[in-house]
Amino acid sequence: MSSSAAIRGFGSLIVRFSNGVSVKPRSSLSPHRTAILSRNFSSFSWYSSYGDWISFSGPNHGSSERKISTCPPLCMGRRSSKIAGRKTTQDLKKAKLYARFGKEVVSAVKKGGSSLVSNTALAALFEKAKELDIPRDILDRNIKRASEKGQESYIEKFYEVYGYGGAGMIVQVLTDKINRSVACIREVVKDHGGKMADSGSIMFKFKRARVVTVKASDVDKDQLFVIALDSGAEDVIEPSMDEDKSEEDSERHYKIVSSMENYPNILTKLREEGITFETDGGFELIPLTPIEVDDEAMELNKELLSKLLELDDVDAVYTDQR
Repeated sequence: MSSSAAIRGFGSLIVRFSNGVSVKPRSSLSPHRTAILSRNFSSFSWYSSYGDWISFSGPNHGSSERKISTCPPLCMGRRSSKIAGRKTTQDLKKAKLYARFGKEVVSAVKKGGSSLVSNTALAALFEKAKELDIPRDILDRNIKRASEKGQESYIEKFYEVYGYGGAGMIVQVLTDKINRSVACIREVVKDHGGKMADSGSIMFKFKRARVVTVKASDVDKDQLFVIALDSGAEDVIEPSMDEDKSEEDSERHYKIVSSMENYPNILTKLREEGITFETDGGFELIPLTPIEVDDEAMELNKELLSKLLELDDVDAVYTDQR
């Protein structure tokens, strides 16, 4: 019998078995045929008529037992890859929020002590933690950290950067070592083709506001606009669309822009309506006039922004790129 005939015969036997079934060669097989199977089929897979991927593996020598498993091939398509990438972005955003909040706690304790009664700034941070759903252990860990020898207070700084295609960026930093922070930012900007801007060159293009983020799949658009209007919101920014996203993409978000005064009202109304939302880290910088850039500039700016966010001292990066 030829080796191809042996393959067909053995294949018809394999597809009858489910995942994890051990198959021993039938006694009628001659030693010569068994040797062929052992030599040629130590590892292979194919798609069966039952709609399953069948894989076979076993040692080349010294064993008469083979193991068969049925499973679909593991792969990550373009859409799955993009969703995984956005999940990583959301995780990074949360990590940045926790890190920044911890720095604020350290600074408050350094200035006024660890008592909530006498330190109003620290008491305000505890209230803010409830609003932002920040775990209590973040607070406790950084209160303890503030008392460690050599720990300095943190200072907030903003650095302005020219990107590609006329886009501007604001890099928000809360740091205990200003020289270290600015050196790292300059290095990243230089390596990725950006340019540091003078103070005030880009900041005037943004306004400071409170922002509530709502996942598009969690809310009806008309309902959200009514809630925002009734609660005193200044604007609702709709999710942007591009060729890689569809209307059904659950990772698209609305942003409700609010003044400091009306922000609590919006959160209360969303909770009453049972709408899930994400709060900001205290504020966001919103571009007054977002600008359009070409595809190449957009990708280069995204890469620069991503690399800036990887720096430990950087808490947020804002851009006026649409």
